[in-house]
Amino acid sequence: MSFDGFKALNNLSLAIDAGELRCIIGPNGAGKTTMMDVITGKTRPDAGTCFFGQTLDLTRMTEPEIAHAGIGRKFQKPTIFENHTVFENLELAMKTDKRAWTSLFAWLSQEGRDRITDTLKQIRLDREADRLAGLLSHGQKQWLEIGMLLMQEPQLLLLDEPVAGMTDDETERTGELFKSLAGKHSLVVVEHDMAFIEQLGGKVTVLHEGSVLAEGNLATVQADPRVIEVYLGR
Repeated sequence: MSFDGFKALNNLSLAIDAGELRCIIGPNGAGKTTMMDVITGKTRPDAGTCFFGQTLDLTRMTEPEIAHAGIGRKFQKPTIFENHTVFENLELAMKTDKRAWTSLFAWLSQEGRDRITDTLKQIRLDREADRLAGLLSHGQKQWLEIGMLLMQEPQLLLLDEPVAGMTDDETERTGELFKSLAGKHSLVVVEHDMAFIEQLGGKVTVLHEGSVLAEGNLATVQADPRVIEVYLGR
């Protein structure tokens, strides 16, 4: 993927297993955001393929088609409905028929209520269900947005710097949440916080100049001279 001659992605080869929790690190301009843009259909690559499972080539699908296929993305800044309650935010995000006529006469089933209740417990906001989302702390807003993604029943979650601006306690709780989601969902976490990445465990991929520079557990990539030179040593 090139922008005015600059190769944002350069023969990038990456595979994520079903149920895996993968961390992606690298300096600014390494291609992390562009990679997520390609996966979600926001950007079309100049060449190459991007498969979700064995049959879905994401480069041939629209953004709504990709979201419907089971890929959810969370940006660094939370996007929630601040004038609605936490419960209502999850209800609005639920994977249902969103056509106007259907939505107009829709009512929340008991099954839907149970799903929202379970998600509230999962994201540790069950005590905040009736609170306006705009009154939540920064960390709680991040959890709410993750909950909104979960209501869409994604198979793959793309999470861009999810703990930026969080307190230490919120960061630790977020790590526990992500680890609880792994297995049932695949998670790709783009992050700069090394302590958080260490808490998550699992495989780490280092991107540099649009390609994979190194891959392995955190200790392995931290000891790699190339990674130290281009990223960790700065």
